Amino acid sequence: MTEWMPALGGGLLIGVAALLLYATLGRIAGVSNIAYGGIWAAGDRRWRWVFLAGLIGGGWLAALVFGALPAPASPAGASIVVAVIAGLLVGFGTRLGNGCTSGHGVCGLARLSPRSLASVLVFMAVGMATATLLRPLLQ
Repeated sequence: MTEWMPALGGGLLIGVAALLLYATLGRIAGVSNIAYGGIWAAGDRRWRWVFLAGLIGGGWLAALVFGALPAPASPAGASIVVAVIAGLLVGFGTRLGNGCTSGHGVCGLARLSPRSLASVLVFMAVGMATATLLRPLLQ
């Protein structure tokens, strides 16, 4: 199997899942908002937890079928404290941006949302600028 096939399959499955969620429940598959609502939404939690369980189950099934993927390498000295702080910062940014990068990129752009287009452009520009500025410091 070539290296790009799992990525293509994963991308197709994400698109199909987003389409099915929208077609069946009329909901947008922005995972950060689904997870947030799974904790805080009153009376609207069941479908959210089923969707999140499907994400985890899909990853488990892919690992079972295709073999376990190698874990990404962590920078030297990274600890659970760094991971928790990073997770909290990502969560804060997600709420601040009214969604995550993938939610705006996959679902928002598919709906031709101007807000999502602006968000994706800002995410990409800041990511490129950050990588450009930090690369010399990290090498």
